[in-house]
Amino acid sequence: MRIGSAGLLACTLLAAPTFAQINGTVINQSTGKPQAGATVGIYTMGNQNGLELVDQAKSDAQGKFTVSKDLPGMLLIRTAFGGITYNHRLSPNDPRTNLSLDVFDVSKNPGGAKVDKHMILFEPSGEQMAVTETFLLSNSGKSAWYDPDAGTIRIYSPANASKPSVQGTAPGGAPIGAALVKTTSPDVFGVDFAVKPGDTRFDVSYTVPYKEGQTYAGKVPTKDENTYLIVPQGVELKAENVNDLGTEPRTQAHIWGLTGNAYKIALTGSVAPAQPDTSSDSSDSGPKIEAVMPRLYKTAPFILVSALGVLALGFALLYRASPERGPK
Repeated sequence: MRIGSAGLLACTLLAAPTFAQINGTVINQSTGKPQAGATVGIYTMGNQNGLELVDQAKSDAQGKFTVSKDLPGMLLIRTAFGGITYNHRLSPNDPRTNLSLDVFDVSKNPGGAKVDKHMILFEPSGEQMAVTETFLLSNSGKSAWYDPDAGTIRIYSPANASKPSVQGTAPGGAPIGAALVKTTSPDVFGVDFAVKPGDTRFDVSYTVPYKEGQTYAGKVPTKDENTYLIVPQGVELKAENVNDLGTEPRTQAHIWGLTGNAYKIALTGSVAPAQPDTSSDSSDSGPKIEAVMPRLYKTAPFILVSALGVLALGFALLYRASPERGPK
């Protein structure tokens, strides 16, 4: 049987491999309309090189984008718009067509963004004191708050402190490092990190010299609704303009509510350093919980909850996950 040239061409096309196509629409949730001009990048995940850009495309006038690649496995889609990136993960079994990717308009003003809770943990040990500040923000607006020149939230860093380390966690994201932006005040910095609609968290840490009983002063340059000063078990705090909220039952951390935007405190006591595991059982290489309990704040995530009087005022404090690198 002889096959004509037209039939041979048809057979060849049918036998050719089919390449997967990733397509969809970028939607601006601030306007509710398709967004043109957004950059959609496709990244492979899980290899030794970390994230690797495979291809990217621009959304057209109708917000549509298409990437024609054969891309098996776990993927990450990063949509860039207005100087901010938005992440969308695709597992191997997820649909890869008719996707809907959300972006938002960007404003240099906070708009609906505010700090719901601000927690400052003081951990003196020896001649150094570790200070960790956690900011829990909510953005109920329809725009992302982002100012690359001035930053978003402001953090305080005393002149004798080590360089602050800042991590930001976007809604549904993982903690990543955030850069600092200088302000007109030498001890105040802005944080170069977008506050998107939803819940965002910042974790700031630095160390300062510590001498028992010496006054330590600080300030709160970012307006917030609730600021809490916290010390672990074994440390005593004396201060003015604070409300004693008692101790958290599980960790015995003591909590004070700050009534102003500045504080002067005097601490006595210190946190014992973690002890090495001297267990004779070589099969158990992990640290014993009892041995590291005073430094629990540094090594494991925890939720600090306090029920206060008949109001049963509960609040979650210092959920400090181990650093995990991920895209912003």
